[in-house]
Amino acid sequence: MLNGLYTILLLIGSNIFMTLAWYGHLKLQQMNISNSWPLWLVILFSWGIAFFEYSLQVPANKIGFVGNGGPYSLVQLKVIQEVVSLTVFTIIASFMFQGEHLHWNHAAAFLCLVAAVYFVFWK
Repeated sequence: MLNGLYTILLLIGSNIFMTLAWYGHLKLQQMNISNSWPLWLVILFSWGIAFFEYSLQVPANKIGFVGNGGPYSLVQLKVIQEVVSLTVFTIIASFMFQGEHLHWNHAAAFLCLVAAVYFVFWK
């Protein structure tokens, strides 16, 4: 039970870093901070953030995987990861990119992912 909670908390932390690594440079561009950066520097910046993502993602999968004594199968880990990823992205994007709006089809897609979690855990 505790390994499952640790896994999810690590995945949340990992996805915060992932979202910042993937989209943070766009916010820096909007703020006129990274406009003059060459592409290689933007990539290096994102990889620097991604290091922290992997530092949490790898332990999350190791702790959570049933083959290591965790509660989740490989498929369950992946589906949990996707739902956590979209949840974290939605929260961060709504704060960082306030011009981005969610529409009904985004909510419908998210509900489909929640259904995926339900079905992947269905015995």
